[in-house]
Amino acid sequence: MDDLQARNARLVRRAQQLPPVGARPATVAGRVGGWIAPAALAAVVGLPGVHVEPEAVHFTDAPAERLTLDAVLREVALALRKAGCIRTWRDELLDVMAEGRPLASIERGAVRPLGLLTQAVHLNGWSPDGRLWVARRALDKSTDPGLWDTLSGGLVAAGEDPESALLRETLEEAGLPAVALAAHGPLRMVLRMHRRLDDGYQVENVLLSDCVLDAGTAPRNMDGEVLEFRCLAMGELWDMITHGAFTLEAELAILDSLRHRLQAAKSGGATA
Repeated sequence: MDDLQARNARLVRRAQQLPPVGARPATVAGRVGGWIAPAALAAVVGLPGVHVEPEAVHFTDAPAERLTLDAVLREVALALRKAGCIRTWRDELLDVMAEGRPLASIERGAVRPLGLLTQAVHLNGWSPDGRLWVARRALDKSTDPGLWDTLSGGLVAAGEDPESALLRETLEEAGLPAVALAAHGPLRMVLRMHRRLDDGYQVENVLLSDCVLDAGTAPRNMDGEVLEFRCLAMGELWDMITHGAFTLEAELAILDSLRHRLQAAKSGGATA
């Protein structure tokens, strides 16, 4: 337990970083919502609905140009792509959250250059005998290719609730329908991550659910984003953890599950 807590503390420090040098706070419709990196700011200066002040950058609708906030942010994303600020254009929309409210939507690839908050769901799938299913990310993934991950996980899409996102991602990545997750635990927040990356600033709520899968259940990937699955006993799992085999988010999620299961075992409670 002490080793687990010490490792978790080190990971949390890695997951809590200040914004990139030169980044400015960004507001969306008057609400604080992001951190725009210098390169991204240079790409969007002068666009309708983009108002640059010394202390912050503001995104609003542009009534003079008859542009809604969604339309303004679509033009912002296109400008970021043209300037090379977006690593991968996904044609997927995410909610733009500010002060806890969804205000608009934007192309997924634009959220990190703008430092916008995202929500990521993860599932730790346990076998009845206490082993953990993990998934290795495909080698062509734009982030963390080839590293190991939770059984399934991904970002909550625009207009989607986290529970629906969890079920969708688990079906797409592990081939497990909702019925296989009927007894999964409620989503809980592991932490809000703040991390400087090459393409901007990752501000992300890491949400986690645990599930004990039925005996004989074997995941299979459906969307090409997983290279392989393994079901790990505790010794092998801890060895992979200590050798840095997992993504930062996945390791934080796994350590959180291990901590909950150890606490439940000590108190005689359930470990699902």
